[in-house]
Amino acid sequence: MRCPAQKSARKRSENTDSALAKPLAPEDVRCGDFVAVLHVICEVPSYFWSAESFRLPHDELVRLQHIPDDAGVPLKVKSVCLPFVFATDSAGERKTLDLRKCRLARLDRAYAKAAWKACRKAHRKRQSAKAK
Repeated sequence: MRCPAQKSARKRSENTDSALAKPLAPEDVRCGDFVAVLHVICEVPSYFWSAESFRLPHDELVRLQHIPDDAGVPLKVKSVCLPFVFATDSAGERKTLDLRKCRLARLDRAYAKAAWKACRKAHRKRQSAKAK
């Protein structure tokens, strides 16, 4: 027997327009996917890490995760050669992503297309404003 709470939760989720981005393992990235960067990993030498630097060897790297300003911007995957992914944004700018340094998420197709279209429209407006 199903729980009534599960049924009402399912109805609520069917009635909303929200969707979840799915974090991807590197081997799950496919051509044609709409993806977004979830986070980027930066490596800094341990001697820059003042709080615990006395405990770490000076030649060891400290890895930090951060969320970039353009996280969530849809990118379309054009080619994959692990660990590298070649993608374009809505303005046509090409990017090569290194999956050893960043984590990607597959975007819901409807969300990605709406965001792609809005970003392209905003880019065209900026270009026409610059031309004037």
